[in-house]
Amino acid sequence: MKKLLSGNEAIALGAYQAGLKVAAAYPGTPSTEILENLAAYKDLHAEWSTNEKVAMEVGMGASYAGVRALVSMKHVGLNVAADAFMAASMTGVVGGLVVVSADDPGMHSSQNEQDNRYFAKFAKVPLLEPSDSQEAYDFMALAFEMSEHFDTPVLLRMTTRLSHSKTVVQIHREDRQITGPGGFNRNPGKFIMLPVNARQRHPLVETRLAKLAVFAESLSINRIAEGTKQLGIITSGVSFQYAMETAPGASILKLGLTYPLPEKMVREFAAGVEKLVVVEELEPFLEEQILAMGINVKGKSLIPRVGELNQDIVRDAFESAGWIETIEKPVQDGLIDEVKTLPKRPPLLCPGCPHTGIFSVLHSLGLRRKTTIGAEAGLVITGDIGCYTLAAYPPLEAMDTCACMGAGIGQALGMEKAGINDRVVAIIGDSTFLHSGITGLINAVYNGSAMTLLILDNRTTAMTGHQQNPGTGFTAQGAPAPSVNFANLAKSCGASDVQEVDAFDIKALRSVLKSALDSRSLNVIVVRGSCVAITPGGGEALTIDTERCTQCGTCLSLGCTAIRKGAEGELTIDNQLCRGGACRLCQQLCSHQAIEQIIKKVV
Repeated sequence: MKKLLSGNEAIALGAYQAGLKVAAAYPGTPSTEILENLAAYKDLHAEWSTNEKVAMEVGMGASYAGVRALVSMKHVGLNVAADAFMAASMTGVVGGLVVVSADDPGMHSSQNEQDNRYFAKFAKVPLLEPSDSQEAYDFMALAFEMSEHFDTPVLLRMTTRLSHSKTVVQIHREDRQITGPGGFNRNPGKFIMLPVNARQRHPLVETRLAKLAVFAESLSINRIAEGTKQLGIITSGVSFQYAMETAPGASILKLGLTYPLPEKMVREFAAGVEKLVVVEELEPFLEEQILAMGINVKGKSLIPRVGELNQDIVRDAFESAGWIETIEKPVQDGLIDEVKTLPKRPPLLCPGCPHTGIFSVLHSLGLRRKTTIGAEAGLVITGDIGCYTLAAYPPLEAMDTCACMGAGIGQALGMEKAGINDRVVAIIGDSTFLHSGITGLINAVYNGSAMTLLILDNRTTAMTGHQQNPGTGFTAQGAPAPSVNFANLAKSCGASDVQEVDAFDIKALRSVLKSALDSRSLNVIVVRGSCVAITPGGGEALTIDTERCTQCGTCLSLGCTAIRKGAEGELTIDNQLCRGGACRLCQQLCSHQAIEQIIKKVV
């Protein structure tokens, strides 16, 4: 049986058929769909954990109890999970434990493009790299078997191109591998990492790595495609596809297990070709290991270290080195030329987004922002990861920092303690607050902060595709669950001044925010309004009365894409985009009462 599957879908199906019992993750592009697909299976437990570290710990616990577990996250999520991940390497496993890191070369949806292959070397665990959906599917069973046989977590690295592209997959089985019920057998020397036990475990980790290196030599996923001896290519992951298309006649060593490397196989391959090159995305992970073997190989001197690869990049590198004949590139047709001339549009918040109102108010205050030394006190806004990060773009321009999940609160405190004159506002989303903002708030209270913290509760984890979280009232598998009350949670963290406000009430937003900034004490404002993508149609759309409209442009300050400015300066509202009664922010801002006529139902 064959199916057309994305890499993420293939991982989910392969893990399920391999007998997976527990899956835990935190949503993050490009990994999100792995857990979403697993959540559809009701004979396993699939959860959105509050963050990646918790997900990793859930996976460890399930493994210790003897069942197969999978933990998935995007590349920067492994930074959050690193403490638990390193501990799992030391303790080893009972049931198979597979950790999927979905890296993002080219930073399609990320703040960096770190290469998580180094985490395998750092933790001394085996690393698998599939090159298409078929291998993503096949590697899951292998990963669980390796994990249990070698008493180790297994890191499986995906990339954006693999996670989201679809290829045909030959399904080997229709049934699900049956595994026994879990049961925990106490083993303090294995599971309790006191120094006395950890000292005993470390030599076992080193022995395990040596055994894995021997195993790598005979593993079929490390294979050689014989070709001309003039050029030899060592590659892995999606880079294998680029190498094959660029130099189909070359000899290629395709590695599926990229740590530890099969040293004997690499040496024999290198000895059989005249020129040797490594094709890999991002860091010289393979190249460095091969150079350390004393083998003369080229890599990052030709292949870019920055960004996602493609066939053209690899071809240009090979042509410049004289390894392949220069191929005249086809002339682009008119359609491609036309696409290149289309006007660029920066990412913006959706029409009817509950974040628009508060950022509009912040922007109106931010017009008076002055942050230079000796200037009149202004306003600094420390941001976070989420849809609301888009408020950094014009016309809202109401965010000054954005680094990583939960960072805005700590950054705000640091600025205060640095002695700046400005008032500081920290902004964080509901899911992000639960992920890594709670400790930041506790720290701010404990250390005497006077910041204003805005918790934007849009009732979902929106940016990654509207996943559930502990604030939504439902689990990943759709079961009802307790819902976090953010105001009460903030109070329990020690914040005494906590208020809630409607995200679509401009007057209330402005009043509450001004009061908070004038208080000169720590305060928390929970801004509540459901994400437009999870709410039904917003009632009747609005239009602009051209007789009353003065074309002052105040409504344009919202950055709402439903509001258009014509060539003659006339303002109109696209009734297909307008959320009407669910929003009405533009109507509240219009001092000329020009936005009031109702023209059609939004469905």
